Amino acid sequence: MTKPTTLSFASPSGAAADGIAVVFAEEGGKLTPAAQDLDKKTKGLLRQAAKIAGFKGKQGTSVDLLAPQGVKFARIVLVGLGKLKDYANDDWLNFGGAVRGKLTGQEGDTAHIYLETAKDGITPEDIASFALGAQLRNYTFDKYKSKKAANNDDDKTLKRLVIHCADPRAAGRAYTPERAILDGVNFARDLVNEPANVLNPAEFAARAKTLTKAGVQVTVLSEAQMKRLGMGALLAVGQGSENTSHVAVMQWKGGGQKGGEPIAIVGKGVTFDTGGISLKPAAGMEDMKGDMGGAACVAGLMLALAERKAKVNAVGVIGLVENMPSGTATRPGDVVESMSGTTIEVLNTDAEGRMVLADCLWYVQEKFKPKAVINLATLTGAVMVALGKLHAGLFSNNDELSEQLTAAGKETGETLWRLPLGPKYDKLIESKVADIKNTGGRWGGSISAAQFLQRFIKPDTPWAHLDIAGTAMASEPTEINRSWGSGFGVRLLDRFIRDQYERR
Repeated sequence: MTKPTTLSFASPSGAAADGIAVVFAEEGGKLTPAAQDLDKKTKGLLRQAAKIAGFKGKQGTSVDLLAPQGVKFARIVLVGLGKLKDYANDDWLNFGGAVRGKLTGQEGDTAHIYLETAKDGITPEDIASFALGAQLRNYTFDKYKSKKAANNDDDKTLKRLVIHCADPRAAGRAYTPERAILDGVNFARDLVNEPANVLNPAEFAARAKTLTKAGVQVTVLSEAQMKRLGMGALLAVGQGSENTSHVAVMQWKGGGQKGGEPIAIVGKGVTFDTGGISLKPAAGMEDMKGDMGGAACVAGLMLALAERKAKVNAVGVIGLVENMPSGTATRPGDVVESMSGTTIEVLNTDAEGRMVLADCLWYVQEKFKPKAVINLATLTGAVMVALGKLHAGLFSNNDELSEQLTAAGKETGETLWRLPLGPKYDKLIESKVADIKNTGGRWGGSISAAQFLQRFIKPDTPWAHLDIAGTAMASEPTEINRSWGSGFGVRLLDRFIRDQYERR
């Protein structure tokens, strides 16, 4: 729902029309060549403003000049680069978002960013990351805003972003895969931000089907098909709703036959979660439109892989249900049978996401025999008690997989923190009347949920569970996101797959 801002790359000497100029200074206030040129044209005005403001080139600090004499630009923004040697991981990404956040478009619809240093140590990959951060920051969700400003101020937005750099062709090539990631993240954000009266399970499945345009093979399972497969756990969650449940299966076969069996990504897609008969408190229930953040990530990831033609075989499976109370809803104390044959005593109908995932996890292993399985879910409030909103919880039966995901999280800034699993925790989900129960009680809530999921992972299958309850929705504002839905997980898993599974 973002108002589009076109992005292009040009040489530092490229012609610039009226609009906004963004130039930089390194640590200590040392102006870059473009900044020196503008300072000369404005007869020292840039240096004078920097001196008055006490500007020293610290990263992210800035000085503004409006309607400067001697140049056509309506505004010049001098931004601190800091020390390039200190940049690491996602710093260029966040810096791009921070710079974009300074540009409103009120002074012109085009911004020219002169991204260079005196001894240009900025690589094309750095510039591509900067550009991705700027475009991620550009996202807004205003689909349902019906009133527009009568004076057309709404049109005063930034429409073009031109990044001037030493090698624009190389920067453009480096940015091509990042553009695919941008589309994937924003696709996920749109899904999370949609209200539940629009995005019910059928509509989510329909949007998953649009990925066929990018080359993803999409199959949607009906309730009748799920019943034949024995998906009693998933169906039990949605049986109280008038909206039918679905499972969407998305395949990207970029690795070909040599790519072997796929990597499988599974997502929880509860399009609205009232808690069912175990009804949630009214306060904050509106946020439960975002209880499909895991499924949104999977859909966004599949789009990103397809658009950048990733040389990997991947399958994404999302369970799409609505958890509502009614005369047909599952009751606390009911016993249901999952696809694996494991019986589940439902003690709390608000512990529903793990039941959706249980059948999806078993299905993807049975049908695709994947190399590894990763699932994402806004699963427990307990993980936020433990980690806040800065890390997602990571649970895994495989140390190597866990380390690889953690490394990808550090590289992208979508950070993970590993929490324990173990046989002793299994006692928390022992049931007196069935094989297991769907809640382990108050203590260690995110751990007992992960133990539940592990029951549906076959021996020797590398598996990881990401509890993204604190990071996928109602997310903390960052330099690259001001949206309620963050699209968390798309960049993380794309980097993980790129590093570990793509055929070289």
